[in-house]
Amino acid sequence: MPQPHEPTLADVARAAGVSLTTVSRVLNNRGYLSQATKDRVAAAIKELGYRPNQLARALHGKSTRTIGVIVPTVALPFFGELAAELEDALAVHDYRILVCNSMGRADREREYLDLLVSHRVDGIVSGAHNDEDLPEYGAIRMPLVAVDRDLSPGIPNVRCANEAGGRAATGHLLERGARRPALLTSRTGAHNRREAGYRDAVGRAGVEPVVLTVDFHTPAPLRAAAVADRLDPVADRVDAVFATDDLSAAEVLEWARGRGLRVPEDFKVVGFDGTLAVRRALPGLTTIRQPIAAIAREAVALLVAQIEAVAAGEDPRAALERVVELPGELVVGRTT
Repeated sequence: MPQPHEPTLADVARAAGVSLTTVSRVLNNRGYLSQATKDRVAAAIKELGYRPNQLARALHGKSTRTIGVIVPTVALPFFGELAAELEDALAVHDYRILVCNSMGRADREREYLDLLVSHRVDGIVSGAHNDEDLPEYGAIRMPLVAVDRDLSPGIPNVRCANEAGGRAATGHLLERGARRPALLTSRTGAHNRREAGYRDAVGRAGVEPVVLTVDFHTPAPLRAAAVADRLDPVADRVDAVFATDDLSAAEVLEWARGRGLRVPEDFKVVGFDGTLAVRRALPGLTTIRQPIAAIAREAVALLVAQIEAVAAGEDPRAALERVVELPGELVVGRTT
């Protein structure tokens, strides 16, 4: 008969005809119990649809087998694919994930961070990109790994080799005959390693850099106009663009088509990310493909190492690498 409330441990005990202590021992695999007793408890759990209260387990110092993942939004191809790969990599270790979309807002990221900590997740993977650094990360003592983001000294950061990728993308444009390649990125500055790669490549070639910015979190309906606003004033002095993400590269291709420029004869474009979704939509785009699955596996390995260190009463970040960079791959298409 269906229960009028969420099944409890007491309901399982009654249905199995055993004590609460016995059910607890079965769930936690403690002490000797006959197979018949284990089978009765398992059957009761299945019949009632009982689910252990993970928050209660956390309050008793037990693992919740849950990891929090913070990203800007899974609607963006890179972060959607990253979240899926993290979920797969964590499932190997019997962990499940809670995905939090910060939507590029520091206040929302802060709220999710507080939520995850208060619910005692076993660890956090953060790949959110916001306009400000959150000091809260430095105060968190639980296992924590960043993906392509410097959160705080001592927190591991797993990322694509962005500077090398930017250098390869720009070098490829120059090798294909571009004389004045521009950079289209979200925010310029020392933190932008893809920009550093671009500047190094054009500097070696004796070409003046042209850096254009359209904020990463510009709403989709406004992105095309924003890209056009940046490119139109320099259209007569650039003949190629390295865009630091594939969606921006797609906007550049639309801009070129609207100006009657032939790609790649008149104008060349290289993107960055190489997600499956964009490769399907734009199979001809030349891009730097990030090793997303490998990034996820490395992030999970570092996180699990921290979780195991905590369980052993050790400093979770004592012996971990500060930055792990994995090489990207230049995928040549029809846009260069």
